[in-house]
Amino acid sequence: MIVPDEIDAYAEAHTTPPTELLAALAEETKANLRAPQMLTGAVEGRFLELLVYALGAKRVLELGTYSGYSSISMAAGLPEGGHIDTCEFDETHAEVARRYIAQSPYGDRITVHLGPALETIEKLEGEFDFVFVDADKENYVNYYEALLPRLADGGLMALDNTLWSGRVLDDSDDSEGTRAIRAINERIASDDRVTSVMLTVRDGITLVRRR
Repeated sequence: MIVPDEIDAYAEAHTTPPTELLAALAEETKANLRAPQMLTGAVEGRFLELLVYALGAKRVLELGTYSGYSSISMAAGLPEGGHIDTCEFDETHAEVARRYIAQSPYGDRITVHLGPALETIEKLEGEFDFVFVDADKENYVNYYEALLPRLADGGLMALDNTLWSGRVLDDSDDSEGTRAIRAINERIASDDRVTSVMLTVRDGITLVRRR
């Protein structure tokens, strides 16, 4: 989290609240799953929903389902006939996500793919109107390079955690995750194929479009 807790709480209080189902999902995630800080949460969930809605995105790809909060949030913004493919490596996470997706109004609009995301990307054909990357940080550059050519005209890619709780500024932090986030940030900033903006939403979200 980048912004102070009280600012984050204020933003959440002035954002349309989550549905009862999403609130229950958030509660179960925090109680039962490891790394509950990975939960998308109310503000980012609505942000993703509105991005999908504004784009009119019919084909969405998500890397990193976790417990399904972001998938269900984005599905609320889909137009008629829209669909989300979401990739998850952890079977426990996928089980929770599938259970809540089935309870949502969007069960037929979301497909959860279990396994390494790069393998799933190879199996899926065609282009995507919106891509949300929130999986293992060490592969962010690989995901970016694999998916940038597959963005549809007018499509967007969003990469989560690009401020990495501020650790990107800590020169003494040479951990694998921090190095990976610095690498993708530098790759995007120097890539003349794209126009991008880094936002201070939650833990940093970078939006990218092809030029």
